[in-house]
Amino acid sequence: MIKKPFVLFAVLFTLLGMTLGAQAKDWPAPIKALEAQGVEVIGTFAAPGGLTGYAGMIEQQPLAIYLTADGKQAIIGTMIDAKGANLSQEPLDKLVRKPMTAKIWKQLEKSAWIEDGSKNAPRVVYTFTDPNCPYCNKFWNDARPWVAAGKVQLRHVIVAILTDTSAGKAAALLSAKNPQVALTQHEQQHASGGVKPLGQISATVRAQLDANQTLMQQLGASATPTIFYKDAGGNLQKMQGAPSAEMLIKIMGPR
Repeated sequence: MIKKPFVLFAVLFTLLGMTLGAQAKDWPAPIKALEAQGVEVIGTFAAPGGLTGYAGMIEQQPLAIYLTADGKQAIIGTMIDAKGANLSQEPLDKLVRKPMTAKIWKQLEKSAWIEDGSKNAPRVVYTFTDPNCPYCNKFWNDARPWVAAGKVQLRHVIVAILTDTSAGKAAALLSAKNPQVALTQHEQQHASGGVKPLGQISATVRAQLDANQTLMQQLGASATPTIFYKDAGGNLQKMQGAPSAEMLIKIMGPR
């Protein structure tokens, strides 16, 4: 299988009698070979040097592919010009990053989340949160200056993946009369156990938790917190684990 694109610079795929799946689109053979290895090819773009550019995606990461003039090889990586300018960024932004951001952002908006902060905050950040996750609690605490100042609204997509009591606690938060207040109290009391888990989980809440976990898996997240935010260019970014002080500023903006 192909690794993530940021470790792939000038990997060459040659046409050596590969057997390609019948489902592959009518791309040149090396592009079909990449599809067979898990790359989703989104479209083409103009590229210099007699090459044809292809915009792809793997593991939710954009991928620039360049087909040689004879159509027999494909090179994966970032193309730069004589001044060091990145020639791959603009087509990937247009063909992959912007549409991918819009799609995933809409999926996150439709998930079962608890708001944390002002509805009028200029910046929204989504985070997958397990009630028993100490790193989620750290992120909650570290984010207080931005949330309290009305600069950021966190949206906690509640999941239950860590311990036996995660589902009951998650259900208690989602079922609370005021989930935002319940979440705040839970995070403030996290060290002593936080919210009391529900003994019985309704079918509605169970479906919400199942859907949130499925979405988490689809987005390539394997631990909590996994944070989704938009960078200065409006493109989706993902960060897993409790952010460092430097990363907090990238995620949340200036204090």
